Amino acid sequence: MSQAVRTRPDGSGQALSEAYDTALLDLDGVVYAGGSAIAYAVKSLGAARAGGMHLAYVTNNALRTPDTVAAHLTALGIPTEAGDVITSAQAVARLISEQVPAGARVLVIGGEGLRVALRERGLEPVESADDDPVAVVQGYGGPELPWGRFAEASYAIARGVPWFASNTDLTIPSARGIAPGNGAAVQVVRIATGAEPRVAGKPLPPMHRETILRTGAERPLVVGDRLDTDIEGAFNGEVDSLLVLTGVTDGAQLLAAPPQHRPTYVDADLRGMLTGQPEVVEAGAGFRCGGWTATADRERLELDGEGEAMDGLRALCAAAWTAAGEGLCELDGGKALARLGL
Repeated sequence: MSQAVRTRPDGSGQALSEAYDTALLDLDGVVYAGGSAIAYAVKSLGAARAGGMHLAYVTNNALRTPDTVAAHLTALGIPTEAGDVITSAQAVARLISEQVPAGARVLVIGGEGLRVALRERGLEPVESADDDPVAVVQGYGGPELPWGRFAEASYAIARGVPWFASNTDLTIPSARGIAPGNGAAVQVVRIATGAEPRVAGKPLPPMHRETILRTGAERPLVVGDRLDTDIEGAFNGEVDSLLVLTGVTDGAQLLAAPPQHRPTYVDADLRGMLTGQPEVVEAGAGFRCGGWTATADRERLELDGEGEAMDGLRALCAAAWTAAGEGLCELDGGKALARLGL
């Protein structure tokens, strides 16, 4: 059964940390950026955990192992076990293991996270196309990944070896800004070979399946900063989502979002997990949230009133998404967003 088209963010009378049993949190751009904790993340996650919410960390970054990620989070002040971390490396390793014999060789283009995940599934990582691999797997290998690794993948794929990718995120947040992600590296191999990989990571079903298998979540809330991975992944999994504006998504992208990229809730940062969410209501020809009313005409989005910036953004989302219906909102929201400082 198809999902109803979302035309406004939801409200919640309960704190989100009470309404959902498990938070499925993205890492880069949500909990940390470039290795340092994002503002309010440590205290917010600690409060959610103390209130009984299970915290699981779900990342498309296949470079680091769950043990390494857990140690990093713990050092930041967020006590975490390796079992609380789910990576796209784990999802793609399971996908490969279901299609090749036990003990099969897999050519790895990426980092240690992929190698550990493959071994967990009983597969043997190898480094060369001449090692007779039965599959090629590509994941984020960090900024120092040698260019020759892409050539190695290309040689194997040209021989007919199936190609898998942990994820295809084009970018990744860093302390210095936005850097090329695994999707950019996948594109290099795609150009060289003309092939298409099987992809496991968000927003595709293998990652959602891996997450549910490992967490046992019954009422999960996906928390992320990316519309095309975190929010679309929640949409595909038919679970609710919270978008935080601490990563790659800005207000203009949110207003233009097609149905599969529209989050259930919107907030500035992880403090939004600890509160209820204000309701957006119809107000004449527009939509009101808090002290703001948003309307849409033929060319632009208008915003009147005053109050909290997030309330204004929620009202604008309702006006934009309603005007767009099942498509993209192409109305100019620049002036309205500028009023909110977004």
